[in-house]
Amino acid sequence: MALRIGDDRLKIEGVVQVARDRDTIELTDSAFDRIKHCRAFVDKKIGEHAIMYGITTGIGELSEVFLPPDQVKEFQKYIVYSHAAGIGEPMDEEIVRAAMVSRIKVLTQGHSGCRPIIVETLRDMLNKGVTPVVCKRGSVAACGDLAPMSQIALVVIGEGEAFFEGKRMPARDALEKAGIKPAEFEARDGLACINGSNVITGMSTLQLTDAWRFIKTAEIAAAMTVEVLKANMLAYDERLHKVRGYRGAIESASNIRKMTADSEILAQKDKKVQDSYSMRSTPQVIGSARDTHRWCREMVETELNGVGDNPIFFPDEDGGTVLTGANFQGTPIAFPLEALGIAATTIGVMSERRSNRLLNKNLSVGLPAFLTEGAGMWSGMMLVQYTQGQLVSECRVLSHPAATGSIPAAADQEDFVSMGMTTAIKTRKIIDLSASVVGIELMCAAQAADFRKPLKLARGTNAVYECIRDHVPYMKEDRPLHIDNNKMAELVKSGEILKAAEAAVGKLD
Repeated sequence: MALRIGDDRLKIEGVVQVARDRDTIELTDSAFDRIKHCRAFVDKKIGEHAIMYGITTGIGELSEVFLPPDQVKEFQKYIVYSHAAGIGEPMDEEIVRAAMVSRIKVLTQGHSGCRPIIVETLRDMLNKGVTPVVCKRGSVAACGDLAPMSQIALVVIGEGEAFFEGKRMPARDALEKAGIKPAEFEARDGLACINGSNVITGMSTLQLTDAWRFIKTAEIAAAMTVEVLKANMLAYDERLHKVRGYRGAIESASNIRKMTADSEILAQKDKKVQDSYSMRSTPQVIGSARDTHRWCREMVETELNGVGDNPIFFPDEDGGTVLTGANFQGTPIAFPLEALGIAATTIGVMSERRSNRLLNKNLSVGLPAFLTEGAGMWSGMMLVQYTQGQLVSECRVLSHPAATGSIPAAADQEDFVSMGMTTAIKTRKIIDLSASVVGIELMCAAQAADFRKPLKLARGTNAVYECIRDHVPYMKEDRPLHIDNNKMAELVKSGEILKAAEAAVGKLD
């Protein structure tokens, strides 16, 4: 099913469907009407030899240099050439595709002044599977993601490189194979392609999607752990969380209750009056991650549906107005991504602490040391907690903010930059590493469940247990655990754990 872009509000799910599932896009007639109307105004101003940033002037520190009419068209090509200055390995195709969707939405607002052919070419590239090769690093996310967006713009005019049908090749060859004619930049077209924070916005749509699955899976892991540790479930009572009022905590506690509702283990009477913080604070902590995710989503969808560009044209106001500003600035996306990384790290920190309680015989309510039948001869799962410790330590380092690390550019004309790309890169890594921490917790909880037999797990947690056992067998004696660790990480990241849980108890909040 095609995603229609033009009039309706663009949501994260729509971007991800095009980026990952390779859905096609359609542009509405009204979107083209807005693009054409704005372009007519830009052409009028060019004909009047008006001074307009990046059209009849240079850019950055060179914005005071006025371009003669015979240079206006060629300048757009050179903008893209000079800004295609990234470095490193290519970004994943899904990131580039998400960035392209984000930029197309900006251009369809009718405030950027490019010609319709530019938007049509970007659309055709998405629909026919031509994905620009874009270096991973080089953007400071201030005047937008200039370096990576320029590599996308190069392919629009048949230059640079692209992926097509699984192969990397010159862009002109990819376009020809796909039946797309390269566009040719005229005034404003090049800068209109690149002057927004669309790569980090695209990255954020993917990360928010994965983080939401991770948050719910972390609740599933917590549910299984508190169950096998015979937790006092008063800490999850709905009244407790409603009286404080945080939506995320209310939802998180509800999900954990749903997962453990009919547990024979929890029906036993030997409960502590009060459990450790890592057990009874879970709804408050994961709930805070939920509330953070909600704010992040609001910020990202605001960006997706706004006009991140410079200059911005208002063709209908007082005969037309051109405003220069900083709507390309990446900080509104960098801050949410920083918060998302901190939230994911904190979930990992708490997951490791719960895992420790499963492994430590002094804390595990009767479970054997390191969850092994023969402690001494065998070390059991002792070392997986070491692995969690390294992962958590790395996440903590990565949680140091990049968004406070401005390094001025363009001879101090651009003297504050967001470093949003650095934030996006490290937040992606945090989510992946934290998912691995939670995967190890799930593996330990499944091993503990075997020691609680013949008492039965709840219906929800038992479905997760069976999913785990389909991939990771019970550990009777020591074996190399790196294989199991990686299988568990994949089960969390792929959503298979969440799918198993929801098949048993229904959709989690």
